[in-house]
Amino acid sequence: MINLLFIIDKTYVEHLKVTLYSIKQVMKYREIRVYLLQKETFDKNLDLEQYCHTLGFDYQPIVVPENLFANAPTTERYPDTIYYRLLAHEFLPKTVMKILYLDADILCLNDFSALYALDLGDNLYAAASHNADGKILDIVNKMRLQNFEMESSYFNTGVLLMNLEVIRSVVKKEVIFDYIAKNKTFLILPDQDILNGLYADRVLPIPDEIYNYDARYSLIYQARSANTWDIDWVMANTVFLHFAGRDKPWKASYTTRYSALYKYLANQAKDFK
Repeated sequence: MINLLFIIDKTYVEHLKVTLYSIKQVMKYREIRVYLLQKETFDKNLDLEQYCHTLGFDYQPIVVPENLFANAPTTERYPDTIYYRLLAHEFLPKTVMKILYLDADILCLNDFSALYALDLGDNLYAAASHNADGKILDIVNKMRLQNFEMESSYFNTGVLLMNLEVIRSVVKKEVIFDYIAKNKTFLILPDQDILNGLYADRVLPIPDEIYNYDARYSLIYQARSANTWDIDWVMANTVFLHFAGRDKPWKASYTTRYSALYKYLANQAKDFK
């Protein structure tokens, strides 16, 4: 059984379907259970459940207690739901020992069984750094988050393999809330900043070009690889293609690389029965 975790609001339901459809095309013969943390019960919960069942996935919606992150900094782009993955272990069934969190702006291009099977040891998470940002930002982030012992680059949490058995004994909401209170004015990417500020030394690094390829940086990836990580390479090797940032591929104005791939799969997902 592969456990997947998603956290969205009701505006992302159709985009989640595209992500789920892309996973089905690659993981046809794997048993998959989808957990969805939500602030309130969606009007489209039944629709999502039926869609998951059509894909052959089990669907488990979980409503998070109200006002849990009332004192955390939020914006229109980063509502309080963005913090849910930090405490997902408190809401998921205790029998779930490992789960893979994915943003709902991701396409699955290749099998991720190897990632899910990773032995995390005493690490809390496995995640990728988007090194295209450069080492200068690593220094800035260490200063901003007051974590000068952070040896790795800043981790992106759009793809996050979670070692729930260890997380339950280490990650405590009181520590997270205290960190928020002390660093509220410095949190730019709120939950991601908190994870890096508190737990970066307990994250197992995984290669971003394979497991969290940021579509915004396609030209930089090619430069890093001496032009070997082209579109053909991505289609053959990259597992998760991530459309991070403000500009999204479901918008009519999105015309950058891989936009046609997303729109094609979105059209297929919409008509899948």
